[in-house]
Amino acid sequence: MLSYQHSFHAGNLADVHKHAALAWMLDYLTRKDKPLTYLESHSGRGLYDLSGAEAKKTGEAAKGIAITDDWFAADHPYALALNALRAEHGAQSYPGSPLIARHLLRDTDRLHLAELHPQEHTALRKALRAPNVKFYKQDGLEMAISLTPPEPRRGLLLIDPSWEVKTDYATIPRQMAGMARKWNVGIQVLWYPVLTDGSHVPMLRQLERDFPEGLRHEVRFPPARDGHRMVGSGLFTVNPPWGMAQALAPLSKRFAGLRG
Repeated sequence: MLSYQHSFHAGNLADVHKHAALAWMLDYLTRKDKPLTYLESHSGRGLYDLSGAEAKKTGEAAKGIAITDDWFAADHPYALALNALRAEHGAQSYPGSPLIARHLLRDTDRLHLAELHPQEHTALRKALRAPNVKFYKQDGLEMAISLTPPEPRRGLLLIDPSWEVKTDYATIPRQMAGMARKWNVGIQVLWYPVLTDGSHVPMLRQLERDFPEGLRHEVRFPPARDGHRMVGSGLFTVNPPWGMAQALAPLSKRFAGLRG
C-alpha cells in the first residue's frame, strides 16, 4: 500500500517483537557454514530516525524500544545488531528488518528486498549498499513467488505487510501455501497485528489448518494511544527453527509484564 510509511511506527512494541524474533532466527541459521537466502516482501526504508517528526507524532517508539532496551542480554542477536547499527548511524536511529538482516548475515548469503513505495525504495537502496543485496520495486509477494524456490534453497522469507489492504487476510495464506509447495524447506515468517476487532483470527485459523506444525507466537501490550486498535503483535512461522518457542519464552514474559 503506497500510503503506508513505517517512519510513524518504527521502534514500536510490534517492531521489538518482530525484530527480536527475526534476529534470533537469523543467528540460528548462520551457525551453519552453508549460505542462505533472505527475502523480505515489504522492506520499508531500512533505517529510521526516532528523533524525527513522524516518530514524535505517534510516540510509538517512546512506548516501545525506549522502554525495552534492558530486556535483552548484551549477547542477544537483536541487542548486538541494535548496538552496532546505532554506533554507525547514531543513538536515535532504529534499523528496520533489512538492516538487521544484513548485519547478521554473511557476505556469502543473498538478500532480496522488495519495496514498492518510491520514496521508501530510494531510501532503502541508500541504507543498504552491498554486493549480495538485490532490490525490487514491485509487489513483494509477487517477488517472493517468482523467486521460489530461491538459490540457495536454504533460507527465510519475512512477510510484513501494512495490512491496509483488507483482502491480504485471505490472499496471503493462499500465497504462503503455494510457496510452501515449491519451497518445502523454506522458513516463512508472517507478521500480523493483533487487533481489537479480531480481523486476524480467520486468517490464523486457515494458516493453522494449512500448516499444523507451524509456530504461532503472540504478545499483547497496551494500545499506543487512545482508540488504537492494535493491542498485540503476532508471528506465524512455517518450518520454525528448532528451539524457537523456547527462545521466545523470555520475550513473552517481558511483554506480559507490561500488562501487569
